Amino acid sequence: MEQKLYYWLHRLYMLGLKIAAKVLPISKPTLFIGKDALKQLCHSVSIMGIDKVLIVTDQGIVKLGFAKKLAFEFERVGVHSAIYSDVLPDPTYDHVEAGLAIYREQQCQGVVAIGGGSPIDCAKVIAACATNNKPVRRLVGLLKVWKSPAPTFVIPTTSGTGSEVTVAAVVSDPKTHQKTPVMDPKLVPIAAALDPSLMLALPAPITAQTGMDALTHAIEAYISCNATAETDRYALAAITLIDENLEKAVKFGQNATARQNMALASYYAGLAFTKASLGYVHAIAHTLGAKYGTPHGLANAVVLPHVLEFSKCAAEANMAKLSTALNLTNQYTPDREKAQALIEYVKTLQKTLDLPSHFDHIRHEHVNELARQSLHEARWNYPVPRYMEQEQCEKLILAIAASTK
Repeated sequence: MEQKLYYWLHRLYMLGLKIAAKVLPISKPTLFIGKDALKQLCHSVSIMGIDKVLIVTDQGIVKLGFAKKLAFEFERVGVHSAIYSDVLPDPTYDHVEAGLAIYREQQCQGVVAIGGGSPIDCAKVIAACATNNKPVRRLVGLLKVWKSPAPTFVIPTTSGTGSEVTVAAVVSDPKTHQKTPVMDPKLVPIAAALDPSLMLALPAPITAQTGMDALTHAIEAYISCNATAETDRYALAAITLIDENLEKAVKFGQNATARQNMALASYYAGLAFTKASLGYVHAIAHTLGAKYGTPHGLANAVVLPHVLEFSKCAAEANMAKLSTALNLTNQYTPDREKAQALIEYVKTLQKTLDLPSHFDHIRHEHVNELARQSLHEARWNYPVPRYMEQEQCEKLILAIAASTK
């Protein structure tokens, strides 16, 4: 009886989120795309009356020379910059506070992120803290960013997170090691630059992992109970681009066309899940990332086929549509077989991209806690097609932890 009550309360809550997604104004960033995208973004910032920006990035981007290149382009158009380059994968509240201190000390007027999802998420929260004068902990949750963040601009150097277009930013609590989302339409950046020249140096394993992250975004958005005709269009566009370009980008990293198409795929997938939301793949992946430092895209790649298998009985029709869109089956194939074909497609893609199918670092004594935290994240965030209970989640994580490759 209690489970049934929870089920219907949850459905009503998710229906409320779906209505809110339609009613609340969610902007899209101005998009600059192509080899001159970075220069165009810098020019755009300069004509907004912004004299100094905080560049948020990581040491990898600094070593590649991209942070210096960005600072030079800003100087060229009359915008000064300060750089915070200590962002680590899965940034914590401490990273936000460190960047915020530089923002205030240097009297910056805007924030520019260059890098993958971690610098972008960190930058978005720095911008929110700068104007709301609240610690990160008080911004965590839904619609707690009361004042518009400082002007935020992003330059992704990976093709996976979609953070350049989303209403969310994920940062970790350094005490509990749990990933905590800040979600508000005000977090959407003003503009984004998708410059394929900044992605050519991305190593093949990272290209594969971030590409699978984008694929997961698109698939979870498509099978979400809160999907709409609009989000379906974006999800299908993303999946098509990924199918046509991910393997090329991994195996031929200097292919600028494949890189640009993957960047666009990530952008479309971000538009899809911004309104349709995500599901258990992300809940479990976030938990693995917080507990073990598992790279997010890699976690998504490993977890995705397991969650699709669990969800198949409830999401069969939508999974079948994706199978048809990818030309995995013909029109006469039953939906059940089409749905299974999609799962096999994901597994084959894992192998093609040389990604693992399981993790050896998951400790069995942690499984109960991992399942509990995953379900806690999913419970009031994700409109999943089929509900998962503790025992089912533990079983799924144990399957992921199997040592057989």
